[in-house]
Amino acid sequence: MANVAFIGLGNMGGPMAANLVKAGHKVTAFDLVAASRDQAKSDGAAIADGSAAAVKGAEIVITMLPAGRHVLGVWNEVIPAMGKGTLIIDCSTIDVESAKQAHALAAKHGMASIDAPVSGGTGGAKGATLTFMCGGEDKAFAVASPVLENMGKKIVYCGGAGAGQAAKICNNMILGISMIAVGEAFALAEKLGLSHQALFDVASTSSGQCWSLTTYCPVPGPVPTSPANNGYKPGFASNLMVKDLTLAQDAAKAAGAVTPLGKHAQELYKAFDASGHGGVDFSGIIQHVRGLAPK
Repeated sequence: MANVAFIGLGNMGGPMAANLVKAGHKVTAFDLVAASRDQAKSDGAAIADGSAAAVKGAEIVITMLPAGRHVLGVWNEVIPAMGKGTLIIDCSTIDVESAKQAHALAAKHGMASIDAPVSGGTGGAKGATLTFMCGGEDKAFAVASPVLENMGKKIVYCGGAGAGQAAKICNNMILGISMIAVGEAFALAEKLGLSHQALFDVASTSSGQCWSLTTYCPVPGPVPTSPANNGYKPGFASNLMVKDLTLAQDAAKAAGAVTPLGKHAQELYKAFDASGHGGVDFSGIIQHVRGLAPK
């Protein structure tokens, strides 16, 4: 078992740190929010006075933060305080360029690093069933994998620095587009007098089958565990989908790629967010889709 420092104890980071404690690791944690620190303490983590203090004596440092600027800010603070041979892992979802800058910062100080964004939402974070998409040197990945396995069920090595973020951005663009497509299909079915269950029974076993339908169905009934059956309480909030689709569009522009469906998905989720639904689960986009129909 390792000495692990965990910085960023929000809706995802908090449960992830708790799973490391459950696995037997010694976890020292920090977050700017007092309530998050208190929860981590009750979950068995030691609480440090700050980020730099948290990494003292750590063999593995994990960050889970909102955006690239936060990651770079924290890494600039903690890397000089880290001991020789420490591995630093960023599990945030950030832009590829910031991820590469973070890797370069670690390398400058002789530290190994991995970018390892996750998929699976808050349910996956709590249940330790996340998918980790990892970028960095293969030797660093080999060290990171055993720790990541305590928080997820699938650990994928995607390539060099920033490759994990690239994979996450592409994956979530697929997710955002496909959820809109499923929502449109159910909205059309409603207009045509077709029941939710009938459409689900056909599409879930036919060529329309996809994760957005079979696991996260955006209407109540067919998939009891989907947020649609719990008032669209978020596993993955719409404002986070806006963030990820924006990252995808920024990456597409920088790379010279054309992603028209990704761009339209971004526009629809931005409008849903702007109408006051940023805290609603992203599957709630069906509500926005229904509202686009002529009255």
